[in-house]
Amino acid sequence: MSNQDLNDNMHKSVEATQRNFATIRTGRANPSLLDRINVEYYGTETPLKSLATISTPDSQTIAIQPFDNGSMGLIEKAIATSDLGLTPNNDGKIIRINVPPLTEERRKEFCKLAAKYAEEGKVALRNIRRDAIDKVKKLEKDAELSKDQSHDEQDGIQKLTDTFITEIEKYLAEKEADILKV
Repeated sequence: MSNQDLNDNMHKSVEATQRNFATIRTGRANPSLLDRINVEYYGTETPLKSLATISTPDSQTIAIQPFDNGSMGLIEKAIATSDLGLTPNNDGKIIRINVPPLTEERRKEFCKLAAKYAEEGKVALRNIRRDAIDKVKKLEKDAELSKDQSHDEQDGIQKLTDTFITEIEKYLAEKEADILKV
């Protein structure tokens, strides 16, 4: 695995963690809150964003305008049964969701969820590191790398891993501050 591949894989893990963070409520309406919602549409799990236009007319409201009015009830049900704690209001043309301010208890739950997503991201980075180090050790064993070269490569891999873990921790701190901000 080249250093560029290693860097790209680790960067993708950090981006996946950021996408997970985006799905956590912060007390403000944000279309990305609904990114993980799938709707049972004609027997297939379909992402909500491919069935409707999602917008935020103000900081406390999300508006969902389905492309097919027949999917209105299905979308409403999918949102109501999600773990987001949001209640959809259907007026026949548009589904509106009022995003209530978070309670202190809910904020703490969302901070724990953010920490869980951060830990998953770190585990993914460590798995990438382990695979890369295993490849370096195999090259050393096959006599394609000297012991010193192998050690230098492993140090480089560890430093890169530490950099990306620090990045995830920074994003976690930002997300927690955002969640706890009243």
